Amino acid sequence: MLMPSSFQETAQRLAACLLERGWLCAVAESCTGGLAGAALTDIPGASRWFAGGVISYTNAVKQHLLGVDAETLRLHGAVSEPVVRQMAAGACRATGAQAAVSLSGVAGPDGGTPDKPVGTVWIGVAVNGETRAFCHRFNGDRQAVREQAVTAATEHLLDALQTQDAA
Repeated sequence: MLMPSSFQETAQRLAACLLERGWLCAVAESCTGGLAGAALTDIPGASRWFAGGVISYTNAVKQHLLGVDAETLRLHGAVSEPVVRQMAAGACRATGAQAAVSLSGVAGPDGGTPDKPVGTVWIGVAVNGETRAFCHRFNGDRQAVREQAVTAATEHLLDALQTQDAA
């Protein structure tokens, strides 16, 4: 897999940030189907800062492996802020990582709704017990949406780590 050079630069900075702390990160993926984990482990030395991940394509896996609440899924749907927050926190619990990123969205080409059109991706970030969430609307075909989501998720995780440093 070949991610853009901007992703590689961000991933290298993320790796350095994690190594500096002696931390591990993890991923919880739905719409990206393992692309985030694969992209991060393409970075040489990833075993020193990447714990692992969960591909949680179904709601049942989100619940059983990541601890996402069934009522939250029923009320908000898988592509939502509260779900990606719980997914990211669950990835930390499942792997022992101090930081995690989660992705849930509608990559297309179908499956979109008026409220959540194709290209909608929620990204959750957990750092040291605190969670954040971000909603994006990406353009392009299925692969382009997935790649943009992985790039954005990596940027959000790096930003969260750097923001914590500044606090």
